[in-house]
Amino acid sequence: MDAVLTQAVGKDGYLGAVALVADHGAVVYRGAFGHADLQGKQPLREDAIFRIYSMTKPVISVAALMLVEEGRLQLDAPVATYLPAFAGLQRVTGGSVEAPTRVPVQRPLTVRHLLTHTAGFATGGDDIRVASALLQAQAPEEATDLAGYADRVARAPLATEPGTRFRYDGVNTEVLARVIEVASGQSFDTFLRTRIFTPLALHDTGFEVPAAQRARIMALTTRDAAGQRVLADTPSAREPGARLRPYTSGAGGLYSTAADYLRFARMLAEGGTLDGVRLLREDTVAMMMSDQLAGFDPPVPAPEPGEGFGLGGYVVIDPAISTRPGSRGQFGWSGAASTYFTIDRERGLVILLLSQHLPSDEAPALPKLATPFYRAVYSAVTP
Repeated sequence: MDAVLTQAVGKDGYLGAVALVADHGAVVYRGAFGHADLQGKQPLREDAIFRIYSMTKPVISVAALMLVEEGRLQLDAPVATYLPAFAGLQRVTGGSVEAPTRVPVQRPLTVRHLLTHTAGFATGGDDIRVASALLQAQAPEEATDLAGYADRVARAPLATEPGTRFRYDGVNTEVLARVIEVASGQSFDTFLRTRIFTPLALHDTGFEVPAAQRARIMALTTRDAAGQRVLADTPSAREPGARLRPYTSGAGGLYSTAADYLRFARMLAEGGTLDGVRLLREDTVAMMMSDQLAGFDPPVPAPEPGEGFGLGGYVVIDPAISTRPGSRGQFGWSGAASTYFTIDRERGLVILLLSQHLPSDEAPALPKLATPFYRAVYSAVTP
């Protein structure tokens, strides 16, 4: 494992990486490699703080499922039950941006659709160019809060019928975050802090980093046109610790550390409980980590070979053809800036690997990171 990460960092690779591996709850591997700064003066420490981007999404899924268990949210309830602006949705069937052809949707958009990224939102792709342009015209990313974001999205037509196509995108999760606010009666960040972060003792996880802790944030890098590693041109790269979005983004707004996220992942691996604190029932965790796309009619194409999608992350359904080492039912996700985690409950493994480079797995400019490390872990722990 050391060899994989040593090879991946350095002058021609990643700036640095932190990894933790837990086997049946016990940390059996830990390592910090490379540097935290672009100048190479600060060795990367295990307690470094990372922008985890889309690894925020499984956290939001847990928040939603907690409300489901409490009866304050229903998976198959229409989103319009909580956000009336989503009543009477239409989808685009043709025409042009100036004169689109629209028809009413035949089935309601549900909370489950948001969790499984099958809502039908128009997010990229030449096949939905008209619908995508209409959504972009609403500029939801310019909203200053989740209520404004959701309202802007609701004004645009869908691209496809809800529940008929898997299209991974943050719009689903941002709208879900607003649903959580309405269902809980709390602001999104307050709910996460009081119901997840504090109970699990995730002391360094949040939408902003306190000024006193910002020196711990790893630099966020990318490659310029000449192939040189440079500081990324993003607000959080220029001002580490500031919010990653103007609003509290459920799709990709959190900062965290390896230790914090390992605790979150261990909670899931241990059936919804950690150190005497229970967030979810065992059966809810099992549902979260089961393929949710198999039940759609008509069938929804798989995101990747051998994989389905649970409630907030990939699920390995056929290890023989999946590109990831591990067991059937393995669950995990990644973040845009080269952060990765996976949970293999059958083997009792939780693997966490964090770096800070945009985009993730930028081959061939950078070495592959997650898959070689996962393979090294499985080789090391195989009886």
